[in-house]
Amino acid sequence: MSSPSAPAPSAGTLAIDLRQLPWIRRLAADYAFAFDGLAPFYPGNPQEDAAWADVVARVHAGPQRATPHLAALLAAQQRDREAPPEALAASAAFADPATVAVITGQQAGLFGGPLYTLHKAITAIKLARRVTAERGVPAVPVFWIDSEDHDWEEVRGCTVLDDEQQPHTVQLGALEGAGDRSIARLVIDGQGQAAVEALKAVLPASEFTGDVLAMLTRAYAPGRTMSAAFGRVLEHLLGRYGLVVYDAADPATKPLAARLFARALEAPGRTSQLAAEAGSRLEQRGYHAQVAAVEHSAPLFLMNGAREAIRWHDGAAVVGEREMPLAELVALASNHPERFSPNVLLRPLVQDTIFPTICYVGGPAELAYLGQLKGVYAHFGVPMPLIMPRASASVVDSSTLRTLGKIDVPFAGYQRRDDLTLNQLLERQLPPEIDRSFAEATAAIAEKLDAVTSAARLVDSTLEGAAKSTLGKMQHDLQSLHGKVIHAAKRKDETLRRQFHRTQGQLFPNGQPQEREVGAVWLLNRYGPAAVDRLVDLLPIDHAHHWVLTI
Repeated sequence: MSSPSAPAPSAGTLAIDLRQLPWIRRLAADYAFAFDGLAPFYPGNPQEDAAWADVVARVHAGPQRATPHLAALLAAQQRDREAPPEALAASAAFADPATVAVITGQQAGLFGGPLYTLHKAITAIKLARRVTAERGVPAVPVFWIDSEDHDWEEVRGCTVLDDEQQPHTVQLGALEGAGDRSIARLVIDGQGQAAVEALKAVLPASEFTGDVLAMLTRAYAPGRTMSAAFGRVLEHLLGRYGLVVYDAADPATKPLAARLFARALEAPGRTSQLAAEAGSRLEQRGYHAQVAAVEHSAPLFLMNGAREAIRWHDGAAVVGEREMPLAELVALASNHPERFSPNVLLRPLVQDTIFPTICYVGGPAELAYLGQLKGVYAHFGVPMPLIMPRASASVVDSSTLRTLGKIDVPFAGYQRRDDLTLNQLLERQLPPEIDRSFAEATAAIAEKLDAVTSAARLVDSTLEGAAKSTLGKMQHDLQSLHGKVIHAAKRKDETLRRQFHRTQGQLFPNGQPQEREVGAVWLLNRYGPAAVDRLVDLLPIDHAHHWVLTI
């Protein structure tokens, strides 16, 4: 199969080859450019039409069909969040057994999470549209809120850029149970409004700021959970595009996965074993295993106030620190599935048991761990969906895009936290005779001092060391002079310096890729609701490139 090429760029866009990004590991790069080597680990290549036809057929033939019951459960969640009518209409489509789902998901980050959350959801929306248009199958985009996660530090903060492209992070004050309870069980109190006020203090004022802050104030009102507030923000941004937001902690939907939970307990350690074997095969091919499966562990937690791990010891089930008969544990999972929560290895199968999923949109880390689960899907008889990496992008203003086209610096060079890239850039701006003259002077000094050393050695061999020391001092002084010339060039070309730092600030705030570090709320405040519309229009379904966009 040929390597993918970038879609034709539109005005105000720039495509960066994924392989130029230092944070992209080999597996993600090969998934885009050399899929054949990874084919044994995935159900199909999302770049091939035949793979889409196959996965739709498999889902339609399997037990994971859309049903009126699923549609009703989704609608109940949406009504609680006051979802827009387009989202309600989309969830109603699950009453039709022909309907399929294109799913993505993320933790419930403060104020809607980082920009890549938006990129994931938009990729799912555009893929669902394409499936409907090209395959004649009703396809619905779904966002799975990973609300059973416990990583409080991961979700409590939101970073925005000020007018000078400097990052500022706002954090939600600690909620009762933070770090011990799942995100879905963390109830917002007065800390929500305090976080909105803190955001107001650092968010650059715009014509949209008032509406943004009012929306967040409503979403993060006292009494709401973190996942419910996040869902409201996401539906505000993308509900009108028919995105169905699903809270994974909803106890009403757990019975749909009860049989899966029971089967996972009936085969002690099998899920971990299969994932570990796949991880070993990936490593044998020179890739990395994203998840280190724990031997003798179950892919489930028992929710008993806190989250308790389940493991096997001497043929018995151990829940937390106490033993429990396996049959009792299986019966509990069958009759009270709301008491259980899947770990990272089982969560995708829960998702694809509840929904008729034909495709999952994920980031590079998700792509890697899903490559360990093909055997797990087969073991449980759940059709594995295609895996489509999310679109990757940085949103910049037009002057920054012009700077990228004008200044000869590799995209990844802007990520450095020191001045090396800038100094190299400034050196290239100097007249070539400066570097030439310094090089000639360095060579001449070395040549003349070498002759002096030889002559001194004839008089007194002990003088050789003194001659070499003199050479070192002269070379150091020359290098110091060269540094002063560079420093003078920095002062002279302040425009170039400002352009570089402004571009660096937009692309890599805090030294991290913008889409991972900056909250989606920054985009909404800067450009207004039209920013989401522009992203939906501009963001390509393309996992071989990182896109720099102006909106």
